[in-house]
Amino acid sequence: MRCGLAVNRSAETTTDARAALTIRFGRASCAELAFSERREWLVTNGLGGYACGTVSGLLTRRYHGLLVAATAPPAGRTLLVPKLDESLTYLDREYPIGVNRWTDGTIDPRGYLAIESFRLEGTAPVWRYALADAIVEKRVWMKHGANVAFVRYEVVRATSQVRLDTRVFIDGRDHHGSTHAGGAPATLEGLQNGFRFAVAAGVPGGWVRADAMRWTLDGSWYYGFDLARERERGLDARDDHICAAHGSIALAVGDACTIALGADGERPAADDDEWAAFSSRESEIVSCWRAARANDDDELWIDRLALAADQFIVTRGDGETVIAGYPWFTDWGRDTMIALPGLALVTGRFDVARSVLQTFARFVDGGMIPNRFPDAGDVPEYNTVDATLWYVIAIERYAAAARDVAFARAMLPIIESIIDAHVHGTRHGIKVDPTDGLLAAGEPGLQLTWMDAKVGDRVITPRIGKPVEVNALWANALAAAGRLATMSPESSAIFDTMAARARSGFARFWRAELGYCLDVLDGPDGDDASLRPNQIFAVALGEALLDQTQVRKIVDVCGRALLTSYGLRSLAPHDPCYVGRYEGDPSRRDGAYHQGTVWAWLLGPYAIAHYRAYGDTRAARALLAPFEDALFAYGLGQLGEVFDGDAPHAPGGCIAQAWSVAQTLEAWTMLAPHRRS
Repeated sequence: MRCGLAVNRSAETTTDARAALTIRFGRASCAELAFSERREWLVTNGLGGYACGTVSGLLTRRYHGLLVAATAPPAGRTLLVPKLDESLTYLDREYPIGVNRWTDGTIDPRGYLAIESFRLEGTAPVWRYALADAIVEKRVWMKHGANVAFVRYEVVRATSQVRLDTRVFIDGRDHHGSTHAGGAPATLEGLQNGFRFAVAAGVPGGWVRADAMRWTLDGSWYYGFDLARERERGLDARDDHICAAHGSIALAVGDACTIALGADGERPAADDDEWAAFSSRESEIVSCWRAARANDDDELWIDRLALAADQFIVTRGDGETVIAGYPWFTDWGRDTMIALPGLALVTGRFDVARSVLQTFARFVDGGMIPNRFPDAGDVPEYNTVDATLWYVIAIERYAAAARDVAFARAMLPIIESIIDAHVHGTRHGIKVDPTDGLLAAGEPGLQLTWMDAKVGDRVITPRIGKPVEVNALWANALAAAGRLATMSPESSAIFDTMAARARSGFARFWRAELGYCLDVLDGPDGDDASLRPNQIFAVALGEALLDQTQVRKIVDVCGRALLTSYGLRSLAPHDPCYVGRYEGDPSRRDGAYHQGTVWAWLLGPYAIAHYRAYGDTRAARALLAPFEDALFAYGLGQLGEVFDGDAPHAPGGCIAQAWSVAQTLEAWTMLAPHRRS
């Protein structure tokens, strides 16, 4: 891993940096399925590939698997190995440790009952199984930069040998899909200490290896794995998988067996070295973050977010980009630029920030960066009004933080082209209104802001006109361009003049009779006074767009109507369009997405805005404290995407969301007592 700061790489630092960050559950929690099947772990490989599952061991999503390979990084993600079903035999008694729920509701085997404890070591899940007086540990991790996963079993305590038997299930489908038995049989080929597999011609295949394990090839279909979370999402809740092979090995106390799982084209490696590399890399990430934040406090849950942040940074071509969320998003322009300062700048990883910004520079077109890169690797989609403005702000923040004058000068022509395109007009009606200096955007049938849900042909929140956060971003982007220009021979006067014009025009958003800002100005049906959280960016982004009285009123009204423990509601509960639960099939969920659903990423900007209103860093930081509990409640060690608007605010959406993590890290850093910016 590369770090923008000098890091103490002493043995003590690299060994112990993440030791205090362990997330742990005991037997009672693990044995309660209502608890353990809703806690999910995630391991990533820096390519967009991942391993993901539940504490219980149950598959509950189509995305769960021990090896989901990114065959065209960071996209093209293929489920290759969904699971292993294992049993341990000790003193002539068999202890199943695998677990499945079938479509008839049967749970068999019930291996979760053998779990003595579960913990995350860094991001690696570790199960401890109790077999009478014997203890066996299992852990899962991935090789960084490769589509290879490892599952390691170690006999920690025993008075006799323990035999490990395992069934390896394989697949070869897109991770968004589901598998139903049929077609030609899988191709299985024995290898030294393992086998190679492909479920069908023309689809990615892989291999499985384990030193000294005896393998017997199979090829049988197992029908009807039940996926409870997919049923809740109104999607196909059944999967079928092929049992490729059976493996067996006898282990004495202190012995270990590592099963390596890889995609075609990946090379096996020495297993012990791989675990050392994995754990050392994660310790260095934590050390780098601690150095960057100058040890201003001892809140260990914030340290864990540094590990969470790293999981989103992945490869695209010869550069780097940001996965918006796991398990189903790719790299989206808006999410990347919102998240980048928190993921890379405040964690001291300046080289990552520069690489990501350069990656997106290659895709600037018509003054815009792409909103998303489709999973299939098609032409990027340019359907966002705000992503490019976040991009300009991120460029300036990196250049200032890293004092990278050469980068600022190299990027200034791109920024000039971006601003020129917005002034004169680009795609989707995006253009500055010369009468007030504000940015207008939108056309029927499109959703261009971050509130981008669409059900069929119906855009839920079209927000055509002049959205409040877009114009806060526009004013801040112009000011950022002016500061960048001072780092080059260019004059900043034109940007400064435009920024002043935008600040002046922004006054049109304020409505004294409401005590807050309009959400959208000059829309097809007039102004939109819906009470939404978007106005918080007029305070949080830094440019002075409102007076102090207005700032406090915005913070107060958002706090009273929108604030929850885990973020801001996307619409006030008193609004007749409010939906308090994010649940049901895709149309119901999309209909609720921005109509009351709580977004975790907004809590960081709200905390910053609260500080700007009241000047109390302790009170502002306290707003972020509930996220400590959230790290144990959904995606373990991660912050998820959304929560219900109604109490008790159940989590939903992605189990790990980049901007949720990043905005929390950014706000925490900005609100450090010694910074107070």
